[in-house]
Amino acid sequence: GILSIEQLISRVGVIGVTLMALLSGFGAVNCPYTYMSYFLRNVTDADILSLERRLLQTMDMIVSKKKRIAVAHRTMFQRGEVHNKPTGFWGMIKSVTTSVAGSENLSLIQQEVDALEELSRQLFLETADLHATKERIEYSKTFQGKYFNFLGYFFSIYCVWKIFMATINIVFDRVGKTDPVTRGIEITVNYLGIQFDVKFWSQHISFILVGIIIVTSIRGLLITLTKFFYAISSSKSSNVIVLLLAQIMGMYFVSSVLLIRMSMPLEYRTIITEVLGEL
Repeated sequence: GILSIEQLISRVGVIGVTLMALLSGFGAVNCPYTYMSYFLRNVTDADILSLERRLLQTMDMIVSKKKRIAVAHRTMFQRGEVHNKPTGFWGMIKSVTTSVAGSENLSLIQQEVDALEELSRQLFLETADLHATKERIEYSKTFQGKYFNFLGYFFSIYCVWKIFMATINIVFDRVGKTDPVTRGIEITVNYLGIQFDVKFWSQHISFILVGIIIVTSIRGLLITLTKFFYAISSSKSSNVIVLLLAQIMGMYFVSSVLLIRMSMPLEYRTIITEVLGEL
């Protein structure tokens, strides 16, 4: 029926799995781009100093032009205070022509100031970006940076492999019967020829792996959503954001349970399938 748990979870799962796919795709691109040294552009101290020098020169030009505008305003104010209003026909014409010329000059200087302020903002952002890139280069030289660089290459290859296998599974309508941990342990034991209780250890390692997947995926979701909500939040939209976060978390959790079945041994996968329905 329409109100059965299979119908509800299947509809929630479609949206949740789509959300997980979007976040996974973003993470698969953003993580290697952030941590792999291959994507870092070469930034030297000379580049940063040159850009900072340009920024300081632009700021000096802005200050000098604003000073000219302030001096012109003060001069005009003093003339208006010291001299009486011009009388007569020729006096009126003289006041009009001088004020128009002065206002045109000030408006031109103000346009130059606006253009220089926009340039200074761009130079500041570029300088901050160069400093951040320089810090990433210094971080990549540390042990932790080299470790993340290795993980970036490893997970890039793993992501390509998963895309390839998922495409094959969709095209040939295949469903995996063995979880990755059990399959990996079986291959290792057969290759090395050692005595090992595959069934016992595969259960424990599978549940540990599932726990890590749940914790890291939900943590990544919350971090991503927090950045997004900070960008759009306001005093009026707080209730809507909390409601949206609750809806997304619910769909994400249900979808995680649906997808994590493939990482579990067959008997436990069957239990979850009986609870959720034949999805």
